[in-house]
Amino acid sequence: MKSVHSQGNGIWIGWSGLTEEEIGDGQHAHVDRALRDEKCIRVPLTAEDIKNYYFGFSNRALWPLFHYFQAYTQFELIHWESYKEVNQKFADVVISNADEGDTIWIHDYQLLLLPQMIREQRPDLVIGFFLHIPYPSFELFRTCPWRDELLNGMLGADLIGFHTYDYVRHFLSSAARITGLEVRFNEIVYGERVIKVDFFPMGIDYTRYHSAALEHSLRPEESKSELMRNIELHNLSYGDASLVLSIDRMDYTKGIPNRIKSFEYFLNKYPEYKGKVRLVMLAVPSREDVPQYQMLKRETDELVGRINGRLATVNWTPIWYFYRSMPFDDLIDLYVAADVALITPIRDGMNLVAKEYVATRTTKEGVLILSEMAGAAKELHEAILVNPNNFEQVADSIKYALEMPADEQKARMGALQKRVSRYNVERWAGEFMKALATTKVIEPVAVSKKFNGVHREKIRQHYKTAIRKLLLLDYDGTLVGFQNIPADARPDANLYELLDALAADKSTEVAIISGRDRATLEQWFGHKNYTLITDHGVWLRKRGKDWTSLERLKTDWKENIRPIMENFSDSTPGTFIEEKNYSLAFHYRRADSDLANLRTMELKHVLTGLLANNSLSVLEGNKVLEVKSSSVNKGRAASRLTSGKEYDFILAVGDDWTDEFMFEELPDTAYTIKVGSQKTAARYFIKDPREVRTILADFAE
Repeated sequence: MKSVHSQGNGIWIGWSGLTEEEIGDGQHAHVDRALRDEKCIRVPLTAEDIKNYYFGFSNRALWPLFHYFQAYTQFELIHWESYKEVNQKFADVVISNADEGDTIWIHDYQLLLLPQMIREQRPDLVIGFFLHIPYPSFELFRTCPWRDELLNGMLGADLIGFHTYDYVRHFLSSAARITGLEVRFNEIVYGERVIKVDFFPMGIDYTRYHSAALEHSLRPEESKSELMRNIELHNLSYGDASLVLSIDRMDYTKGIPNRIKSFEYFLNKYPEYKGKVRLVMLAVPSREDVPQYQMLKRETDELVGRINGRLATVNWTPIWYFYRSMPFDDLIDLYVAADVALITPIRDGMNLVAKEYVATRTTKEGVLILSEMAGAAKELHEAILVNPNNFEQVADSIKYALEMPADEQKARMGALQKRVSRYNVERWAGEFMKALATTKVIEPVAVSKKFNGVHREKIRQHYKTAIRKLLLLDYDGTLVGFQNIPADARPDANLYELLDALAADKSTEVAIISGRDRATLEQWFGHKNYTLITDHGVWLRKRGKDWTSLERLKTDWKENIRPIMENFSDSTPGTFIEEKNYSLAFHYRRADSDLANLRTMELKHVLTGLLANNSLSVLEGNKVLEVKSSSVNKGRAASRLTSGKEYDFILAVGDDWTDEFMFEELPDTAYTIKVGSQKTAARYFIKDPREVRTILADFAE
């Protein structure tokens, strides 16, 4: 990211690399000045923060979990609490430095909670988030005790980016299954916001690596590094000598022990290469305080020692092993000298080493062997792709790479360089920022206006002065939240108290208009002085009067339709059929979202064909598919209720497609409000039932 940051006009907010204890008294201003010279601002972290937040939750929980090393995953409450605290520290620094409408780009798994923390305090900011490691499948992600908090934290962003489409797919699956949010292609509907999720394969600073490799070839003998002289000495000793290069951090996700064993297998299977081929392995130290990394270092040391001890000759060592960081020039020496790059991580978000090797092949010769588990494999198709766990395949691929004709090498490498040079790190950052900028101008999900304080006061004043008022209120999803089992959504004491206060005003008619059956609403509200409309508009009970039928309906059709719906329910765990007096409802709120989407699509297709000539229709509600008479809807019922009455104030509130008929039928003077942000005919939209009750409480006062 250095080249992207240095060329931009923003600031980088992060940890300085020094704990508060290391900076010491009186040195903070000096450190801050040095950082500001680099356009950086530090987040103050203590040694305890680094221990519990970084080495703890970030690298003992998230890193292994997201890389599919569940056996290494540790969930500790003290680590989680530290993770939250440090994310909040980042949020505080960001907010204190952000101007109105600024763009914030958040990076990686250490800051999954940060987008939402910033969003809560500064909704004016445009927030992008990019994950540089794999995103795991839903089955793995859901094992995290704090999965909801992590997911909601990421959903604070306007744009969420990943390296590959697979990671996008896994994230969308988690969002749909864990939060129950609506997912449409690569967009997530979250309240009144639309969050875009997309993949942006990260590139490298291609020019820097390619230019360095060109300069290397022109370097005079006296200025060559000791490393390069040793490599050239090896090449002179053996006319057909070859170097196989391995560069990685010392991390268990990189598959280093497997790579060493594969190379040993190659030498044993093809002994003619003994004495001719060397594996040059650079392992950069990483997270040395984490036990799994200490074990990995020990295993690697033992493997290298065993193989070199068993196979080495007086003038040939099969593995050159470096456990340290190397200067940039030495890295270029290794890249340029290597005939084959062996990059075989077990799991990797992208892997830029593979792209760096491609960039340094100035003669277009050289072969890249790449793990299919690396994100880069989705782009670098001309590489030899291998399963890192298949020693036979890796060994055969090394032999194939060493024997590959020059023409084939150049054809493959030319195609790889074209891709890597074109989609470099600047292009990657530019594509992400361009996509993030478009989120500013995305049309809102709803065509209506978001209900705000001005609208609230206007409606309150109108209600206060009106002489004859009608409140048309849907029940489920409007007055109460949804429950997995519909029978559990009983009215609470607060709701009764609120509606009673409204109904006590003789000039106000409280009408509950619901898809619920007559028996249920009779049980819940029969003793109240409200108007009740049930079954989407079949039955009406005016306040203080008996029930009357608005429609004359047959129900014999249910005998034919019920078995079909039951078959679908039996094959879709978590669904059930609710039978009402005049309709059948297929509920799928508790079902797996992917399976439910598939099954409801199939069921809707089957039912639509069957019901075409039977005056029946399929109505889609919130996680429910309902079959009922085509002649019945809330719009007709609302129209009959208002017919001949001179209401000078009408408010209608509902949450799903069954309420759209009501919004469309009411006069233009009515105040119509949709709960949720889907496209609607209502004039306004609000977030949830709590806001409905807030509006009604204004009237009750």
